[in-house]
Amino acid sequence: MTGGLKDGETDEEFLHSPFIRKQGNIYKPNNKDMDNDSLNEKTMEDVHTKEIDLVNRDPKHINDDVVKVDFEDVIAEPAGTYSFDGVWKASFTTFTVTKYWCYRLLTALVGIPLALIWGIFFAILSFLHIWAVVPCVKSYLIEIHCVSRVYSICVHTFCDPLFEAMGKCFSNIRLRLTKEV
Repeated sequence: MTGGLKDGETDEEFLHSPFIRKQGNIYKPNNKDMDNDSLNEKTMEDVHTKEIDLVNRDPKHINDDVVKVDFEDVIAEPAGTYSFDGVWKASFTTFTVTKYWCYRLLTALVGIPLALIWGIFFAILSFLHIWAVVPCVKSYLIEIHCVSRVYSICVHTFCDPLFEAMGKCFSNIRLRLTKEV
């Protein structure tokens, strides 16, 4: 298996080389690799560490329409029914600061335990999918393939001639409709 190897490399060297995480802080987005010339060993991407983007925390926009609630989305005064400007400003500040700090407090208290629970849940879900669901579906497809071939043979052997004969018998029937006035 020398097709993907460079000169001087062997399969054994490639399979047993250690994972070396690219240099940099994994908590900062868009970090730069450190001096690549100083690394003489082969570097492979470590799949267990990846950079976390602290600026864009919803890159796939899964919560844009659900929890993105601002003051204007909840409280609005139509034209002609305005409160005092000070009350409006204080309400805005109170709403915004309360929402911000309550969210931060709840995430500090409940976020890590929920992350642990969701991590366990998705690990179990992945495990079941990989080790139970997919093998069962593949097994079913292999077994049903044999049954489908036998069924197909039976249909072509018994049903096809019968329906062809019935089709020929009924093909000569002509209907004529007349309208009586």
